[in-house]
Amino acid sequence: MTFQHKTIELEQATSIMKLLGDKTRLTMMKMLQKNECCVCEFTAIFQASQPAISQHLRKLKDAGLVKEKRNGQWIFYSLNRESEMYEFVQNLLAFIPDQDQKLKDLEKQGLRITCE
Repeated sequence: MTFQHKTIELEQATSIMKLLGDKTRLTMMKMLQKNECCVCEFTAIFQASQPAISQHLRKLKDAGLVKEKRNGQWIFYSLNRESEMYEFVQNLLAFIPDQDQKLKDLEKQGLRITCE
């Protein structure tokens, strides 16, 4: 059986791999693979400031890897399944351990989606 993969430019691949070479961004992407999250959840999980988390998300959004959805004053982030890089990113994320426990721990602390 032969798999047909879309070929991407070397520059694009390099750019995405540099972006995902950051542990925080890679973890965020793995979490967003199954969940929508908002900045406040990431600040609690990573024990980081809101501006730092927003900067990570902006870089991922600028690269077209994540998209945002407004719900009132809150913005929820998810993987951009329409991105031309989606298949490439999914293949990379397949090798990363599941990060669901981070959200479960947040839920136990009563901090899951604290911005609603």
